[in-house]
Amino acid sequence: MSRYLFLSLCMIFSLAQADEKTSANDAHDLAYSLGASLGERLRQEVPQLQLQALVEGLQQAYQGKPLALSEARIEQILAEHEAQNAEHPTQPSSDAAVENERRFLTAEKAKPGVKVLADGILMTELTPGTGTKAGPDGKVQVLYVGRLPDGTVFDQNTQPQWFNLDSVISGWRTALQDMPVGAKWRLVIPSDQAYGADGAGDLIAPFTPLIFEVELRGATS
Repeated sequence: MSRYLFLSLCMIFSLAQADEKTSANDAHDLAYSLGASLGERLRQEVPQLQLQALVEGLQQAYQGKPLALSEARIEQILAEHEAQNAEHPTQPSSDAAVENERRFLTAEKAKPGVKVLADGILMTELTPGTGTKAGPDGKVQVLYVGRLPDGTVFDQNTQPQWFNLDSVISGWRTALQDMPVGAKWRLVIPSDQAYGADGAGDLIAPFTPLIFEVELRGATS
């Protein structure tokens, strides 16, 4: 069990002790909710955990009863488990990441003013444009801000930059050919039109859709 999970257990005990004034139903629901939250974290971090042993240790520690293992043995086991996790960190399930992306894109698609472009790219027009459009082998001059689904800015510029369309992610290449100079669009780009299952280092996780606000200042064919 990592230190993060151990801290989660400590937090659960503290919350349970702090909620003595709740009604019987509220107390049951709180206990169940804390157990469900802990169970979800354990399922991700420690697959095939022996639940009976977990419950036994939880009850004995919570009730202040003598423990089946010595404190030294418990500390040793937790330290070994934490070291193992540090060497082989648990990666988020790709299935869970795909499902999270699906839910995010569904919610974004339902927002007012959103249009679906080719390849599932979602566009919201912030400012209309009337200028020329870039060709498939052209260049674009843009101001942009790139965000992750949680709103974190991972890339941006403060001065207009020129890019070759054949050197940018597929989502940009598709969307910016439809965009007239002078326009400003909000683009939600599915991961398969960005960095896909590989992600981009520590910055962009696998199966992460990207959000851009892009202002097109210039375009060539």
